[in-house]
Amino acid sequence: MQRLNVYILVASFLLLVVSFWKRNDLPADVALAPAVANEPKQTRTSKKPFSVEWNGVTYRVDPQYEYDLHGMIVSYRHHDGDSRMHRRAQDHLNMLDVCVVWGGNAAGDHLRKLNFWNGIFTCNVETRDLDAWNRFRMNQLSNNHLLSDDGFVRDQVMDIRVGDQIRVRGWLSSYSNDRGGERGTSTTRDDSGDGACETIFIDNFEIVQAAPGYWRLCMYSSLAILLFALFRYFRSPYRPHPA
Repeated sequence: MQRLNVYILVASFLLLVVSFWKRNDLPADVALAPAVANEPKQTRTSKKPFSVEWNGVTYRVDPQYEYDLHGMIVSYRHHDGDSRMHRRAQDHLNMLDVCVVWGGNAAGDHLRKLNFWNGIFTCNVETRDLDAWNRFRMNQLSNNHLLSDDGFVRDQVMDIRVGDQIRVRGWLSSYSNDRGGERGTSTTRDDSGDGACETIFIDNFEIVQAAPGYWRLCMYSSLAILLFALFRYFRSPYRPHPA
């Protein structure tokens, strides 16, 4: 029985390592919501500049366009306003960077041959597959700085996962704060490099279709089995081997 428990320990540990490594992989064979095939909608706005306060800092938000984005998440980065560059700029309003794809990028089988990751303010993509790279359209990807002073919205974005299909509605906006920090926004999907990210003050955020969480379920299950097996191992009486 003790030997069986050791086997379970080893197997659950290995499964935990593998599932933790793959927990943010894009899921295969995802059924796309029809709207993910569409380009983001950007229209002129009559929304006037306004002020909001978050974490003791006052921000002026200058809306430039109404914006309605459907996309599938390929990478994201939650921001801690009290660390690194956000702390120096007193930028607590930017809660998240989320990198999404839509159109042919979201529907194509080449997507899973590319690797995506977020830097502090950037979304990066790479692959060793030349065919996948040639089929990928950079103007159907965007990195979005998401802003909100609404506690409910900020709680919603904490639940996102790679592979989730989301809808973000709000305003493409530049913003500044009373401590001297400021940031603009891109207003086209055809630019690249510094300043190419969309800065969106959110009016409404929705996870239209959550990604299947097989690897995450596997990760939590294997962790539970590992902990139980460890408990059994240390609770088992010591039996010395015969000389």
